[in-house]
Amino acid sequence: MAERRTTPWRGQVHDTEKALHPYRLRDSVRFMSKRYLPYWITFGILVATALILLWMGRVPMCKCGYIKLLHLETMSSENSQHISDWYTPSHLLHGFIFYFLLWLVARRIDIGWRLTIATVIEAAWEILENTDAVINRYREVTIALDYYGDSVLNSVFDIIAMWVGFWLAHRLPVWVSVAIVIIAEVVVMSAIRDGLALNIIMLLYPLDAIREWQAAG
Repeated sequence: MAERRTTPWRGQVHDTEKALHPYRLRDSVRFMSKRYLPYWITFGILVATALILLWMGRVPMCKCGYIKLLHLETMSSENSQHISDWYTPSHLLHGFIFYFLLWLVARRIDIGWRLTIATVIEAAWEILENTDAVINRYREVTIALDYYGDSVLNSVFDIIAMWVGFWLAHRLPVWVSVAIVIIAEVVVMSAIRDGLALNIIMLLYPLDAIREWQAAG
């Protein structure tokens, strides 16, 4: 007996044909574009920040003529000139803090857009930090007498460090994030008698006792 062949139901389409359907492809492109748009904007903010800092007269890299992955001498003209230093953890902690604050006030916003907002804040700080007014303020009220602003390279990696902190805060349990913040502050404070909290205090409301303690180190 000849095998009876059945025809597919009307409207039935092979999975591959469905996937290749022009409308589905167009919908997929739109979805991917919408999904990654905040990350492209975030990267654009990073590039724009670098260009603004160059326009402000910031040096692209250390005047010493070479690039170091890690520079650990704070009382040096090379501080804040290389890829990372003792102040990089402070920017990492910015990411944790921004994630927490945005989770409190904007948790319904997509994580990509929250990262964009955090990057705007971090970039604004990098630009403000490298103005003559803030540089002089650091030199007047802190022990950073050799501080003349960040190199553009250092500022770019400061923002990237914030991204890492933001991503870690998004992925890790809250207690682990809190532990990282505390440990990072304690380690940096023990090593150089400075850190994010002390930096903020000395910039906004300098205390002679803290400055003398830092100078004694």
